Amino acid sequence: MELGLAGRVAVITGGSTGIGLAVGRGLAAEGVRVVLAARDGDRSRREAEAITEECSVEALGVAVDVTVPADIDALADIVDERFGGADILVNNAGTGTNETIMEAPDEKWQHYWDLHVMAAVRLSRALVPGMRRRGGGVILNNASICATQPLGHEPIYNVTKAALVMLSKNLANELIGDGIRVNVVNPGLVMTAGWIEPARAEAGEAWEAYLEGVAREKAPIGRFATPEEMADFFVFLCSDRAAYCVGSTYYVDGGWLGVVT
Repeated sequence: MELGLAGRVAVITGGSTGIGLAVGRGLAAEGVRVVLAARDGDRSRREAEAITEECSVEALGVAVDVTVPADIDALADIVDERFGGADILVNNAGTGTNETIMEAPDEKWQHYWDLHVMAAVRLSRALVPGMRRRGGGVILNNASICATQPLGHEPIYNVTKAALVMLSKNLANELIGDGIRVNVVNPGLVMTAGWIEPARAEAGEAWEAYLEGVAREKAPIGRFATPEEMADFFVFLCSDRAAYCVGSTYYVDGGWLGVVT
């Protein structure tokens, strides 16, 4: 299927590992020039070099902490100078939390608000002018099934991801007149470090069996998704084949969601 993506420029946050890296590779395989933005600049650069070698497209790794406004401004400057702007923004940076509402301090709430919500606001403000100059674009926000179906141990994650979904809808309405499509993806169980590391801490060498149990309990499909499976869906939403997809929330969760939305 021709996706019409060749030659475009994509910025992916949290792009050095997991879903973000898989999205970067998936877009690069379609001929997209990619910018992998992550706190670990060395890893981002290594992964970008590997993408360039594998896909024969320009890839750039940049050290960025998306909770720091100055870092976002610097990233936008790099993208403008190197590529003349971006056509695609994937707001993927984020991580789970572990707390109770009664005990979590304000500072923790603020950190994850900046990470999951304000980063998407600031990156959109920084990169949308370039999209307008280039005639349109795509913004995808990676939220979570927890935006609708919360996990009890991470209320801050649940709340901030729910806010990201609402931000996406409002931003979609605001930008569609500029030819910029905004959508949000709510993944379920995806085999990333966010699940593997806690499983190792909980179950040691039996971590794989532990996660198999989680999958059987929560997802009717009975398994975790791979980051590459998630990336396939992201790449489609970035493409011309998804031209009528605007302001929507897509659950890619193996059937985990327990309600009709």
